Amino acid sequence: MSRRVLGYSVPLALLLGATLATPATATGQYTVTALKFTVQTGGRTCTIDADLYRPAGVDRAPAVLTTNGFGGSKSDGSTDATAKALVERGYVSLAYSGLGFGGTGCLISLDDPTIDGAAASALIDFLGGKRAADDGTKADFVTLDGPGDPRVGMIGGSYGGAIQLATAAVDHRVDALVPMITWNDLAYSLDPNNTAGSVPGAFKWQWANGFYLIGESQPLTLPNLDPSRINSLGCLHFVTKACDTVRTLNSGSYPADRTAELLDYSHSVSPVSYLSRVEAPTLLVQGQADSLFNLNEATATYKTLKAQGTRTKMIWQSWGHSGGLTDPAAGELNLGQGDLESSYVGRRILAWFDRYLHQQKNVDTGPAFAYYRDWITDPNNTYATTDRLPALSQKLYLSGDGKLVDNRRKVTRGSRTYSNWLVSTSHSESSLYGIIGLPDPAPYDTKGTYAGWTSEPLTRTVDVVGAPKATLKVTSPKAERTQNSGDAADKLVLFAKIYDIAPDGTKTLAHRLVAPVRVPDVAKPFTVTLPGIVHRFEKGHRLQFVVAASDDAYFGNRGVKPVTVVSAPGSTGVVELPVAGG
Repeated sequence: MSRRVLGYSVPLALLLGATLATPATATGQYTVTALKFTVQTGGRTCTIDADLYRPAGVDRAPAVLTTNGFGGSKSDGSTDATAKALVERGYVSLAYSGLGFGGTGCLISLDDPTIDGAAASALIDFLGGKRAADDGTKADFVTLDGPGDPRVGMIGGSYGGAIQLATAAVDHRVDALVPMITWNDLAYSLDPNNTAGSVPGAFKWQWANGFYLIGESQPLTLPNLDPSRINSLGCLHFVTKACDTVRTLNSGSYPADRTAELLDYSHSVSPVSYLSRVEAPTLLVQGQADSLFNLNEATATYKTLKAQGTRTKMIWQSWGHSGGLTDPAAGELNLGQGDLESSYVGRRILAWFDRYLHQQKNVDTGPAFAYYRDWITDPNNTYATTDRLPALSQKLYLSGDGKLVDNRRKVTRGSRTYSNWLVSTSHSESSLYGIIGLPDPAPYDTKGTYAGWTSEPLTRTVDVVGAPKATLKVTSPKAERTQNSGDAADKLVLFAKIYDIAPDGTKTLAHRLVAPVRVPDVAKPFTVTLPGIVHRFEKGHRLQFVVAASDDAYFGNRGVKPVTVVSAPGSTGVVELPVAGG
């Protein structure tokens, strides 16, 4: 029985924190040795549990560090399979359980560069010959670029992705990174506000509490935890600031002082705060089906790295946290199988390491940007490639009669009104259902609790690649009266999304993604950046832009706040689409 945990398909026991033992083994191609490393980090002394994979018959070789997703360990099928795939290609692999997971001690500190990054740096010391494992094992077989400087890369997904950027920020000996399906800013990931400003967003309560419970429930399956994994300050297994953040979010209240602390801490453990210190060439791989860490997160990281001159490229693969992890589409990378050479993404990863670790300068690392197209049936031709992200190139306008029109002159004067209830009335997706294996109901909106604008049938196929934007102006007297109360929870919350409506009336919400917004000031226009998608709107289909009052995967409005959207030819909402080839 398997469940998805932050990017990996792992046994259910690992979802709850259990660790599977991996004895030392040897094959004709490589050896595997279990090692322990005692480190001091985050004010604690703890032991890191690792497996060293060494290729047979190789004097010296570059190394790759890999670690688990949240709730897993070095023994996860994907972590182990990736290490094996790389050692069989001639790399030294060091797979380890992240802090607070598997057989590794210390508290869960959300890939904090000063804690988790420092611990990973100690493993790089081992690979560089600067320290030995606890049993005296020394790594005198790793390629060195200088004394104590091993040629080393990192790979992993989600929690095992952010640790790479955190490590590279504190240790410039890292030579290549492949962060997969990970975050740029945890404040956006867990409490997203898809409009500009520092106002907190709508709490993504299902995802956040699911992982919080995974971390806190570990004694159920690991009754004899290392004392370094116990926090006596109100948390069981997380650092105190992480627990305080979750409690603030669950309170549903955002007073200014607590909100500032929440945002400051979330930023501090997120790449958004330390990317300026990342110099290692970085291949970003993000999933299109991902309501936890959507494509906008990788895009933000990509743009920052590229602007500062860090060598970086990006791939948008099909699968992410929200689906397809246990059974990727035909031809897609399957980390659990470890067969990197059989997929487009896997071959790009191998080329990245061959170029920057084996330093094969003639290796082609591929285009700047590639994205998976689910409407292509040939598994060998599913990826499109380009040297840049598609720009916003098509505008649609909200007309007062409920139409979504392609010319401002077609806008009619009118208004559309909706109101929230005290319970959620819209559904996009349920991450909890996915975690426990229940079917997820189709997306829906309840009449009277949303406003929608629908286009005429398309006269040509439209491929949207990237993050649509919408500029809106709403009226809500109730929200205007409460929005300056001193608690941001009193501001208006809404959810923007785009449906694909087929000729038979079937509605599709691409990868079930929505854009939560807490409006900074309802007296002013605001721009919403929707989650990035790769979706083909077929000829004859219609687009529908929807503003909903709620979504049951998020905390919504405090109190009932009716909303009106007014349209007029000279002043109306605008939806912009990034159309490939547009």
